[in-house]
Amino acid sequence: MSSQRFTAEFKQEAVRQVTERGYSVAEVAARVGVSAHSLYKWVKAVSPDKSEQQASELLEAKSEILRLRAQLRRVEEEREILKKAAQYFARETE
Repeated sequence: MSSQRFTAEFKQEAVRQVTERGYSVAEVAARVGVSAHSLYKWVKAVSPDKSEQQASELLEAKSEILRLRAQLRRVEEEREILKKAAQYFARETE
């Protein structure tokens, strides 16, 4: 087992090849000379935690729901106003 140490820049570049450039972990690991296991650990260390990501997505979804509900209320009010106006003008033409 090797106790070889890699610089932070080296690790960042290897992780960037996986996360940003779309190369597979196995391909990058073979190219830069590290084990796939190590590279997986490096990628996991910089990736946001699943629970953080899910919490962020949940917060975005809740805010979208609130925005859509407000928009729906506004559209329903507008529809009611238009219905009343149509009834009013329908009575005038009789």
